[in-house]
Amino acid sequence: QVQLVESGGGLVQAGGSLRLSCAASGYTFNSYDMGWFRQAPGKEREFVAAINWSGRRTYYADSVKGRFTISRDNAKNTVYLQMNSLKPEDTAVYYCAAGRWSNNYYYTSAYDYWGQGTQDTVSS
Repeated sequence: QVQLVESGGGLVQAGGSLRLSCAASGYTFNSYDMGWFRQAPGKEREFVAAINWSGRRTYYADSVKGRFTISRDNAKNTVYLQMNSLKPEDTAVYYCAAGRWSNNYYYTSAYDYWGQGTQDTVSS
């Protein structure tokens, strides 16, 4: 059974940092690309960052570029999202996802498995 379990969310002040983790199990982790998405209340789920299976290619939404860093540890079956210089508009539920994409990492349809999400709240 495939499981993606996010952790590390919470409440932080603007300008602060959070590090999200996503632990994967039930499939061959290093054969899948990974992504992070987020969904704010009343909004659609949006792409945040993606990393390919080897970790050599990373992609970011313009809104987080330079502030967020995605990484993975294939030995630990875990993907991370380091979030710095957080802003109130970063407040959302953050989801990790696993899929096999080429250039369509931006779309939710490119992912086969999803975690349950973790709430991040940034206060002003």
